[in-house]
Amino acid sequence: MPEAATRNPPPVPAAPWLKALPPALRYILHGGTAARAAAAAIWGAAFADQACRAVVRGSRATLWLGPDEYLLLEGAGAASSAAADLETAESLERTLGAIPHALVDVSHRQFALELCGPHAARILSGGCPLDLDLREFPVSMCTRTVFAKADIVLWRTGEETFHLEVWRSFAGYVTGLLRDIALEYTGE
Repeated sequence: MPEAATRNPPPVPAAPWLKALPPALRYILHGGTAARAAAAAIWGAAFADQACRAVVRGSRATLWLGPDEYLLLEGAGAASSAAADLETAESLERTLGAIPHALVDVSHRQFALELCGPHAARILSGGCPLDLDLREFPVSMCTRTVFAKADIVLWRTGEETFHLEVWRSFAGYVTGLLRDIALEYTGE
């Protein structure tokens, strides 16, 4: 079941400003400096020095979600298979070994949306309590927050582009609410 969920994102109504991103490999890593250093050597993307920031290298990213919590994300376009995903997990666990840490595969739990365009921040503001002005929420900033009543991870990947990590069970709720809010700005 997790394999099917990982490979098949929930249906998302098509719109020029909203799209579902392809399935991705996702881990939550809890750990201190030693765990981050060991994981970075395998994962390939460094860990941010500044809170609530993402670091991207190739198709992989690390998103700082809390004092010792990170989302490791292998994004769209990454050539991945179940065997490669398993090898990545085993390499991370081997490398982390005796270092205090927790590593959990959450690939099956959530999926990603991309919201883009000149109204993206305004649309998100219709359900998100954060100040999404570019000066307050700059490119590469990420955080765990809410969209209405759904927990999300929000990451600004461009001036007018946001990456949302949404739990699968909230797919219809989040996309429906986004579409309702967008009507005011996009007319669709």
